[in-house]
Amino acid sequence: MVLNGSEILANVLIENEVDTIFGYPGGAVLNIYDALYKYSDKITHIMTAHEQGASHAADGYARATGKTGVVLATSGPGATNLVTGIATAYMDSVPMVAITGNVPNSLIGRDSFQEVYIAGITMPITKHNFVVRKIEDLAPTLRSAFKIAISGRPGPVLVDIPKDITAAVTEYTPAPKQTANRQLSYTGDNIEEIADTINKAKRPIIIFGGGVKYSNADKILKNIIKKANIPATHTLMAAGVLRWDMEENLGMLGMHGSVAANKAVNEADVIVTIGSRFSDRVALAPGKFGKRATLIHIDIDQSEIDKNVKTDYHIVGDAETVLGELEPLLDEADRSDWFKEINSLRRDIPYSTGDGKLHPKQIMDIISEEAGEDGLYVTDVGQHQMWAAQYLHHVKAENFLTSGGLGTMGYGYGAAIGAQIGTGRKPVFHITGDGSFHMNLNEACTAVTYDLPVISICINNEVLGMVRQWQTSFYGKRYSSTDPGRKTNFVKVAEGFGAKGYSCKTADEFRAALKEAIAYGGPVWIECLIDKDERVLPMIPGGGTVDDIIYE
Repeated sequence: MVLNGSEILANVLIENEVDTIFGYPGGAVLNIYDALYKYSDKITHIMTAHEQGASHAADGYARATGKTGVVLATSGPGATNLVTGIATAYMDSVPMVAITGNVPNSLIGRDSFQEVYIAGITMPITKHNFVVRKIEDLAPTLRSAFKIAISGRPGPVLVDIPKDITAAVTEYTPAPKQTANRQLSYTGDNIEEIADTINKAKRPIIIFGGGVKYSNADKILKNIIKKANIPATHTLMAAGVLRWDMEENLGMLGMHGSVAANKAVNEADVIVTIGSRFSDRVALAPGKFGKRATLIHIDIDQSEIDKNVKTDYHIVGDAETVLGELEPLLDEADRSDWFKEINSLRRDIPYSTGDGKLHPKQIMDIISEEAGEDGLYVTDVGQHQMWAAQYLHHVKAENFLTSGGLGTMGYGYGAAIGAQIGTGRKPVFHITGDGSFHMNLNEACTAVTYDLPVISICINNEVLGMVRQWQTSFYGKRYSSTDPGRKTNFVKVAEGFGAKGYSCKTADEFRAALKEAIAYGGPVWIECLIDKDERVLPMIPGGGTVDDIIYE
């Protein structure tokens, strides 16, 4: 059948079971939007307030559902507004297809109105990107984009389509849905030798990251932990892979990780790292990381091997596949002495309960209690993000969405909207801080327009908390530009958008507001007022080791 480029785009989306896309219209994509009107019974378009919000919504949709997120933007500023969202997805290995319009082929390179070379701009932050120059290439290119996005280590792919291509016509032949190329084989060191090294260890520990979640290797990981009696710690991206209250789970590792996790890694004789890249927030001093241990690294991305930390053994392959081969080679072991040593290192950071104020751990405890085990949490970036990672009762990996690698303030609202639309979860809990919230709170209009049950819990200390914490500890309390002096009335702003708003100063007020918000079933903002000197603890300074941990 003969179709124009816009109709071909819509049909390739339908081929790949895309029923929802996020975007914002403009001149270069008007033909595409005309096709979306025609196919509106099969594809729902969610219009956000800003293209950045759309890109984060596609990201949140992908993380929460396991599907590929799709975002659409016009040329020029529409395309460049996607850049932060694409980079966020790239750093956290999120499958996304970003579709941008561009000026017609005849105008490219002439500094035309709303023309940018978006393929060049996004080259470092995509797995691959394409510029479609001929209508005959459009369908194959789009199909390649979906395949690349989901194969191997997932990530974003951009397809730039000049306007004349969206109007040109050619023969369209339907094709099957694109499927991932699973890396069912692996390369690297001898797995029997690695298993023997683990079996002989007296103080082994497992570090696991987002790769375990994306490969659906959580069950096999739990089996290995239980069988071999090995304690485990996780990166920010893997919160929820193990239950928060599982005995073997030492909690998060790294700069704001638990004392037990950081000290256990320091004392371990064998460290097995799975689906994690030894980022600077985990291996703060790479040359000293795991200095007493034999280091084993399992990751799907060859480029991550020995990039940040030099390892003794490595395997490149899908985590589920490799762990499936490793499990039968591991012995059941009694490591009770090692667990006794670790348990002696466990240390809670206390907070006052008798001062009548609202404290971060109280907030997270109340959210966990009211949300239950199916609570779906999306955070922004800053102190609130770390408190959420530390204190929420994580039980499912897909239920904690956060910008880990890029650390994108403003990520949360768009991502929460995408996650809610993708899962239908009622409600989704968007945990943010006043600094992050100010960046993209315009997406409240999106939540209101579509009547989405997204509860935004804004932990307001009236400062840029994480930066101020660093200034307190390392810059002699010289608070440069971290106290913006904003006078935002979050309740009134919420009501101005058409949402409900609450402001809370005590734990009782917060619990009551949260109960009402859950029952309401629409978009709600809850402001939680806390002291500006609340800090995220423990903390290891950048470049430091466990010897430099700050407790109070």
